[in-house]
Amino acid sequence: MFVLVEMTDTVRIPPWQFERKLNESIAEELNKKLANKVVYNVGLCICLYDITKLEDSYIFPGDGASHTKVHFRYVVFHPFLDEILVGQIKSCSQDGVHVSIGFFDDIVIPPESLQQPAKFDEAEQVWVWEYETEEGAHDLYMDIGEEIRFRVVDETFVDTSPTGPSSAEASTSNAAEEVQKKEAPYTLVGSISEPGLGLLSWWTNS
Repeated sequence: MFVLVEMTDTVRIPPWQFERKLNESIAEELNKKLANKVVYNVGLCICLYDITKLEDSYIFPGDGASHTKVHFRYVVFHPFLDEILVGQIKSCSQDGVHVSIGFFDDIVIPPESLQQPAKFDEAEQVWVWEYETEEGAHDLYMDIGEEIRFRVVDETFVDTSPTGPSSAEASTSNAAEEVQKKEAPYTLVGSISEPGLGLLSWWTNS
């Protein structure tokens, strides 16, 4: 679920931090810049692990700050495909079951990846597994807040860095721009379509 990623960056330290140890100032600046941010094709950055190498610091004309090239390792949330995770159901919609693991909410289990047969209950706004037994079908509801075990089957990265306007974009509506802004930079796609996966209560209750 968590991996160590080697990164390189040039860190700017303002003059009023020169009295502090360089490593402390650099660690603070790196966490300010990266913590809780998604790096494209890398994952969600959590915190600095360690600094492996500091190159020479430079002060450029017109800027009193120091600029140091830093080699470091960062703890990143990036589950591997087929990894089993446990989260909580945040909401349900026609698009599937939306899951949160506390610090990361952009997880969706699409309808085709649910235990089958499944249906969406419009009144309750939850998905239901129609569990077949010898006595007939039983409706097992996927209620909000329930713990759910799922397998990671896919991931999607979206480059959300700002781009300059073009003549073509100028003619587009504001609504389309709003949709683009709300797109998550990193989304996990899960599946519960196999025995043992799904709500924990399904498999633990006698």
